[in-house]
Amino acid sequence: MLLEFRVRNYRSIRDELVLSLAGASGDDELADSHLVSTGLKSPPKAVRSAVVYGPNASGKSTLLLALNYMRAVVAESATVIQPGQIYNVQAFKLDERVATAPTEFELTFLLDGVRHQYAFAMTPQRIVSESLLVYRTAKPTQWFSRTLAENGEAYEYEFSAYLTGSRKLWQDSTRPNALFLSTAAQLNSELLGPVFRWIVDSILFLPAGVSLNSELTTAMLATEEGREAIRNFLSSADISIADIQAVPRKGIRQQLVFSAAGVTHASREESEFLVPVFQHSTPNGSAKFELQEESEGTQRLYALIAPVLDVLKHGRILLVDELDSSLHTLLVRRLISMFHDPVLNQFGAQLIFSTHDTSLLDHTLFRRDQVWFTEKDQEQATKLYPLTDFSPRKHEAWERGYLMGRYGALPFFGDLFDFVQQKPSRNNGSKSKRSDVTAA
Repeated sequence: MLLEFRVRNYRSIRDELVLSLAGASGDDELADSHLVSTGLKSPPKAVRSAVVYGPNASGKSTLLLALNYMRAVVAESATVIQPGQIYNVQAFKLDERVATAPTEFELTFLLDGVRHQYAFAMTPQRIVSESLLVYRTAKPTQWFSRTLAENGEAYEYEFSAYLTGSRKLWQDSTRPNALFLSTAAQLNSELLGPVFRWIVDSILFLPAGVSLNSELTTAMLATEEGREAIRNFLSSADISIADIQAVPRKGIRQQLVFSAAGVTHASREESEFLVPVFQHSTPNGSAKFELQEESEGTQRLYALIAPVLDVLKHGRILLVDELDSSLHTLLVRRLISMFHDPVLNQFGAQLIFSTHDTSLLDHTLFRRDQVWFTEKDQEQATKLYPLTDFSPRKHEAWERGYLMGRYGALPFFGDLFDFVQQKPSRNNGSKSKRSDVTAA
């Protein structure tokens, strides 16, 4: 379960941003459905979902990218990244004071009921610092810390007696551009392995603007149980599909793999794979359609089925940039409600997403502590803040308040009237050396 994410100096983010999933104390609205118990004194509850609003280019996507980038560095630093290889990490470029400073990430989460706080700072060339705090009691224990020495080459390590195992081996095996956590996990650390696996396996990111991979959903069709789950999912979404089958086909499979270093690996191979075929029935007859013949909305919904069901089944965290893309508002509400349903979501799965759909700003769908906003300041740095900063009344019309500018995070439109009213220049048929296009 994710409790908090912090990031500093990443792309459009200059100053530290904090996304908290802790439930606001003293707020009992929708508590039975929208909150899950942490078993901790602080915070005692966490929200099952969080939504981020803001104008285009305000940093909504960057916030989700940052969380996924942190996960990717943990996953790849000890294996995929090679000695001396440079990371494709971008600091805030519009301020000379931080343009060459490290990028910082911090994650606070529950693992086996115990609060963990893991952080690291990095430049494209190396890891600058790294630490892990574990709250087995009210007072945290720092299992390890790693900081770059003043000479800029060696590292200084500190270990707690709680961290047992081959610490010297793990330390000596950790490259400057690798994380100690990742290296120790690869070398079979009994205590750090679960921390590594939680970060790598618990976070699933679905970016905007790219076609979602539907293969995971198609693979579910190989079993009757999976096929039934897909049929039920589509049926509950009121998609007019009578049946669905998987048909084996032969062809060329292309795959792109993106690493934290920014390297793209492409592969092509001939193989046999399953193709989903959808049957539509009407009183006048029936017909079968392949996935590419279905609407864009149906294709996106189909691709979302496996990730959503997997996240709910295993209590993971789903990050979706622009969840509402190609999906009807009521269908988006249905997806969100699945995470708020304690029967469907028994293992504390969480949904974090961005959207422009203001109709979702509804106090019957979200609590006040689940709504966040991004906007850029005068220095073009992203700011993140919650709806609770404005202390909205219990049944305040959030959508109306947002569109009226009460909460900020709205696009600013210049006055286009004069531009539209400009009359085109005339040359009365005479030739001119001046080009109105290039002059503009």
